[in-house]
Amino acid sequence: MVLCSIATRAAMSAPSVSPTAYRVLGAISFSHFLNDTMQSLMIAIYPLFKAGLHLNFGQIGLITLAFQFTASLLQPLVGYYTDRRPLPFSLSVGMGCTLVGLLALAQAATFPMVLLAAALVGTGSAIFHPESSRVARMASGGRHGLAQSIFQVGGNAGSACGPLLAAWIVLPHGQRSIALFALVALLAMIVLAGVGVWYRRQHRQAGKAVPSPHGLPRRRVLATLGVLMALIFSKFFYLASINSFLIFYLMHTYQVDTQTAQYHLFYFLFAVAAGTLLGGPIGDRIGRRQVIWMSILGVAPFTLVLPYVGLAASVPLTMLIGFLLASAFPAMVVYAQELIPGRVGTVSGLFFGLAFGLAGIGAAVLGQFADLWGITAVYRLCAFLPLLGLLAVFLPDLRMAPPDAPGRLGKA
Repeated sequence: MVLCSIATRAAMSAPSVSPTAYRVLGAISFSHFLNDTMQSLMIAIYPLFKAGLHLNFGQIGLITLAFQFTASLLQPLVGYYTDRRPLPFSLSVGMGCTLVGLLALAQAATFPMVLLAAALVGTGSAIFHPESSRVARMASGGRHGLAQSIFQVGGNAGSACGPLLAAWIVLPHGQRSIALFALVALLAMIVLAGVGVWYRRQHRQAGKAVPSPHGLPRRRVLATLGVLMALIFSKFFYLASINSFLIFYLMHTYQVDTQTAQYHLFYFLFAVAAGTLLGGPIGDRIGRRQVIWMSILGVAPFTLVLPYVGLAASVPLTMLIGFLLASAFPAMVVYAQELIPGRVGTVSGLFFGLAFGLAGIGAAVLGQFADLWGITAVYRLCAFLPLLGLLAVFLPDLRMAPPDAPGRLGKA
């Protein structure tokens, strides 16, 4: 009788889980692919702007800072606002900002104009990421890690394709050809309008969610957030050294041409996409804390070796580094969403915004270091950043607590 009572009470308290909406996840992942293709395209054409506008490494870093810092500031604000007032069609509006930014980038004849265009692209991403992450969670059917990976892998695949498109289209045909990618933004606006219709219908049908408590006191939650932010700093500062400067590092160290260096950047970004795709489902199965621990600290031996190997060895090493680092981020986002339940937009905006901001600040700071000490010194210095992964030992291993045991920890 007691067992029946417990089972009945657990069934009544458990929220009903809808099937995973793979079509919606596919649409939002495809939109993420288009969005991040346009972002990485700008990074991949840095050599074009450097030569055409006679920019130094510091100015190259400032371009990255312009569009990533805009996204960093606005994403948490967008997420905070839409947690209270969801805006299903804001996804299409944000992509419109990206479209305008690309057209401005194609016409930019001065460094300030490039910065303005970059800021517009960043604004589009600031609106896109918190709301699309919310859509991924709504469509997950309870498989939050899988949904987050499907969503994020679209962005990583887009980041990998950007350098190829730059090598095939923009570098041969010049700056004006960037305007062709406004058509990509237009396609994304159409897809996101369809997602917005589904989002609005789901929002109208959904009742008020009752988050399951994990039993952590507020002070521990804040401390855990601090650890996660330190780990994100480690991950994205290191990634900034590769995303923004790998092309120049390869050209300087191994005397390869620009197009060859673009292909090497593609290999790295492809590995990042693969790591993102697998990180979420593995976190669903073995726990998010374990994935975070293994991916960030586990990459340290490879980053420490990278500056001292030849060109042939650098390819598998950078791919392994990209795979391991990328597998952590889906787990981090879902872990944080479950650490602070009911604040999906705020948490997603904070973490995507922090990722963008740290990558932008990292690009600017490392660009200044490269001007002062050389690009090789930057890679040797950044090799130690993944050692901050030791902080993962302070992350609580969240587990599902039954209704009668509020002091236990919630699942992650």
